Amino acid sequence: MEFKEIIYEKKDGIAKITINRPERLNAFTVLTLQEMAHALADAGMDRSIGVVVLTGAGDRAFCVGGDQVTRGEGGYGESSTGVFGYGDMGMLEAHGLVIYLIRNIPKPVIAAVNGYAIGGGHVLHMVCDISIAAEDARFGQAGPRVGSFDAGFGTAYMARLVGEKKAREIWYLCRQYSAAEALEMGLVNKVVPKEKLEEEVEAWCREILEKSPTALAFLKASFNADTDHIWGLNSISMKGLELFYNTEESLEGRNAFVEKRKPEFRKYWFGAPLQKRSL
Repeated sequence: MEFKEIIYEKKDGIAKITINRPERLNAFTVLTLQEMAHALADAGMDRSIGVVVLTGAGDRAFCVGGDQVTRGEGGYGESSTGVFGYGDMGMLEAHGLVIYLIRNIPKPVIAAVNGYAIGGGHVLHMVCDISIAAEDARFGQAGPRVGSFDAGFGTAYMARLVGEKKAREIWYLCRQYSAAEALEMGLVNKVVPKEKLEEEVEAWCREILEKSPTALAFLKASFNADTDHIWGLNSISMKGLELFYNTEESLEGRNAFVEKRKPEFRKYWFGAPLQKRSL
């Protein structure tokens, strides 16, 4: 398969998937996610592959989530390319498929975080088995700032990693956090100098490849079993988000981001115009 928005490489037991949209800080489209899904499924079935690496092209960003430029009324545009016989897919369906495959292929998936990991991109690194970050990496969520949310793995699984108080802070305030802060709160496994990231990730891959693949597959399934119930929340969240994308409130967040201005959300608080109530 010829890929347009990712680079897929396999060598010496390691499969590497690189989101290849550096001009957009590796923000993904539906096509990006479909191609990632195809590569993940291939790596999962290839008996010569023992570990998968997920990263972003360039040194500015791992991934900053969905490309807001492609988002309009009703959400992000759909792709007619299809994948695995699914046919047309929306952004939310494709993102969910990638999360499913990261968690369910029977091989460890390592996120090599080189720069910004924001929004949906932040969720992708979180659901990977291991995250290794460059010192200049930045982490955070952006949903409430751009009229979006992830009330599935983005919240429930994050709370497992960093605790509920910190997870609420990350979502409610939409701040960005340094690699050192991410390491301290348990979002990543290790932080290394930017120029050492690829070398460090390969060293971890080599250690993994020395282990029993069957044992690793059972361990991954066991770890996942404790949080698989989140799939129900994830499904509800995505259906709710589809509806939310049709509202003026959500579009205000998208428009403000594209127009590089501060969103005016205060008029939507409590479902009534601000001028009609006292605070």
